[in-house]
Amino acid sequence: MKRDSKLSGVLHVLLHMLGSKTPATSEHLALMMGTNPVVVRRVMAGLREQGFVTSAKGHGGGWLIACDPATVTLADIYAAVGEPSVIAMGHRSETPECLVEQAVNRALDDAFREVEDVFAKHLKTVTLADLSKDFNRRLAARGLTKESQTHAL
Repeated sequence: MKRDSKLSGVLHVLLHMLGSKTPATSEHLALMMGTNPVVVRRVMAGLREQGFVTSAKGHGGGWLIACDPATVTLADIYAAVGEPSVIAMGHRSETPECLVEQAVNRALDDAFREVEDVFAKHLKTVTLADLSKDFNRRLAARGLTKESQTHAL
């Protein structure tokens, strides 16, 4: 079963970008996300439309954080990347007129909705600044610095 890791990948690169004072190219971000630079540009363009990042073209150009990380929640980023489905499971719908299938689908719909509600509620409680603090705490615990990590960009 294929997992959708777009949100995780975007949060990953945003954290790297928070630690960097220089623009990150789509090529570098693509390496981090394990995808094509065109995909990165498409995703980052959506974040730019929401005011989370900005971009500059040409030599020395790239993507920069354009928002206050303390005010942007993971729910905001989740919405900006198109709210990919949290649950990979679905219902059988081969015979939607079947009463058994209708009962099963109804029960699963309620469970799916509950899971999505809990997920959405949690994302609203975590900001990009919270993620950055956690990252920096982990970095310090290993005796590393931001500079040693941002050189990866």
